[in-house]
Amino acid sequence: MGRAELLEGKMGTQDPSDLWSRPDEDAELLQDLGWYHGNLTRHAAEALLLSNGCDGSYLLRDSNEQSGLYSLSVRAKDSVKHFHVEYTGYSFKFGFNEYSSLKDFVKHFANQPLIGSETGNLIVLKHPYPRKVEEPSIYESVRVHTAMQTGRTESDLVPTAPSLGTKEGYLTKQGGLVKTWKTRWFTLHRNELKYFKDQMSSDPIRILDLKECSAVQFDYSQERVNCFCLVFPFRTFYLCAKTGVEADEWIKILRWKLSQIRKQLDQRDGTIRSRSFIFK
Repeated sequence: MGRAELLEGKMGTQDPSDLWSRPDEDAELLQDLGWYHGNLTRHAAEALLLSNGCDGSYLLRDSNEQSGLYSLSVRAKDSVKHFHVEYTGYSFKFGFNEYSSLKDFVKHFANQPLIGSETGNLIVLKHPYPRKVEEPSIYESVRVHTAMQTGRTESDLVPTAPSLGTKEGYLTKQGGLVKTWKTRWFTLHRNELKYFKDQMSSDPIRILDLKECSAVQFDYSQERVNCFCLVFPFRTFYLCAKTGVEADEWIKILRWKLSQIRKQLDQRDGTIRSRSFIFK
């Protein structure tokens, strides 16, 4: 996960939930903060911001890594970045700044700050994404309602939405025919891994369909560090990241994508087998 650089400091022993539940003249209650989404997951946050937000939309949520950590999820064009916000027991740490109260922390965001991620993207925090969205009060009346005899059952209603995790950044890639290494800009969106000549290029050099990928794993066969490979029927792609942490992040999200693809295929195959049994 991309993160803003945090100041060093020991975690406080106080339970952070105490701050949100006690009256405080200097701070609002966190649950009263309109853009705090509680225990919303990383992938649900990405789904909300990509589907309904815009460039610069953001929300605050609990981090599932450890107590006292929160995540600021920010939409940057067609991807979502995640940054750590730390509560030490007496202050908030975000980026290079430390805030003594929630009120000061919120005031910082009211000024639409500019932040930069590890991948070099600059993002202006413009639009807090509300936790509660008003639902229209006017509903259409049902005029026609009948059942179509399609042979479909309730098992066909299993959601099959594509994976929502996204990631982007520079990786060094080994060539296919000429085994030289070149740095390329990679983007991961839904089930497609694209790579470009650089971050400013609009047309990808190649698009890899992860539905055709059989494995993602660390690779130690190259004379480079922080390498991993993607195995396809037609070729194995060798990639290297700047750091071991970054390589691990790429491997984790790519493996998660493959697991989601396999689940969808298993569900589809199970439905096909059940139908073929019925019609025998």
